[in-house]
Amino acid sequence: MKRRDLLKMGGLAALGATAACGGGADTAGKVPLQFMYWGSTFEQKAIAKMLQAFERKRAGVRVTPLFTPDEYDVKLNTLVAGNRMPDVGYVPMAMSFRLAEQGKLLNLFPYLKKYPQLAGYLPDAYLWSGQDRLHGVATANEIELLWYSRPAVAEAGIAPPPADAASAWTWDQLVQNAYKLTVDQSGRHPDQPGFDPKRIRRFGVSCSLTYAPAWYGFLRGNGGDFADEAGRRCLLDTPEAIEVFQNLQDLVYEHRVAPGPGQLAATGDEVPGTSILLKTRRVAMVVDGHWSLLDMNESKADYGIGVLPKYAEPYTTTQVAGASAVFAGTKHVEEAVELFAFHIDPRYVDLYAKGLWMPQERKYYEDQAAIDSWTRNDSHPPEFRTAVVDYAREHGVPAFGNRVKDMTTISSDLLTPALQEIESGKRPAAEVLREVTPKITSRLRGWQHTQGL
Repeated sequence: MKRRDLLKMGGLAALGATAACGGGADTAGKVPLQFMYWGSTFEQKAIAKMLQAFERKRAGVRVTPLFTPDEYDVKLNTLVAGNRMPDVGYVPMAMSFRLAEQGKLLNLFPYLKKYPQLAGYLPDAYLWSGQDRLHGVATANEIELLWYSRPAVAEAGIAPPPADAASAWTWDQLVQNAYKLTVDQSGRHPDQPGFDPKRIRRFGVSCSLTYAPAWYGFLRGNGGDFADEAGRRCLLDTPEAIEVFQNLQDLVYEHRVAPGPGQLAATGDEVPGTSILLKTRRVAMVVDGHWSLLDMNESKADYGIGVLPKYAEPYTTTQVAGASAVFAGTKHVEEAVELFAFHIDPRYVDLYAKGLWMPQERKYYEDQAAIDSWTRNDSHPPEFRTAVVDYAREHGVPAFGNRVKDMTTISSDLLTPALQEIESGKRPAAEVLREVTPKITSRLRGWQHTQGL
């Protein structure tokens, strides 16, 4: 989320004036609830539709939506400081653990029996802050995928990226195919004489070095991790980690099949979204999250979905999510918990069928009728079942950034600058990682609490 001047935004004062938990009954005699959330214009419409459905189902309740597309964490922190939190809403994942420690989020553990769908979630969806202390759940289950341009792949004469984990490319196969997909303005490939790396018309692949979920699946699949089991020692200086980051750096500077910093920016530092990159064939393959599906369909891009290339077994992809919670200050606990359970139920929210979200309940990955209920439509391509549903169920691992204590400050102070240096190509990955790893270790305080149901 971009940092802007809050006074210039002009919305914080108005938001603070309306966001006060449980202000009593409204003028129509209904129980008032407030639901705070971020998202695109499309998500705003979908949430409004969901809230209207909740009001129809729960007569006697009136829900005020607090749509907050910019500076969400800043505004929520301000409301918390002023004890004027909403009743229910999105919470940035790392912030959710901090607010839970401060007693600002309602413990949902006692409500798991009353709302059976909440007890049937995927294990990694639950956010624990202590024994029997459930402060929220991951709003949606998103994973990293290999998106590709069907026309670019056909033009290069290669087979599309595999759509099932058992057939996943190796890293070397990814590189080989990226060579065939990369062309300069004269139509030459990086392994041909006369190739001009300063005038590349189409890059073969793009994978962010600074966005951790993009590379964490590779790290886990290569037998590495960010930290040890205790969460006290950083492991980014291990051979497994160094290999992954050097391979990513080599895509740019040795193989010349991936864009370096600034090479995709259309204006200033703004890089077009994945759907635009594929539609314009500026890049042939992009590692990005499932949430891109909505934009792919809206932009009419001719795309395909593949699983990530593998290092070894088990193959892995990163699960990414924000959090949802009930705020402890609500004066209408039962109604707020009911809204909480309702707002992430695929029966009432079309963000799943439209392609922005993936469900958290196990049945939507295991029961055929439930799977069909959100994937059997024009928004989901034929390969979606194996490339996304099966892949997420069998090979997803939760992003470490949401589970390491104090990761927000560790990332901004140490990890991100190190990754930016690797991305710049000025020093080999091993040199950078061996230098930063002890510094990260000195800041680690362990993993966040986990508890199985």
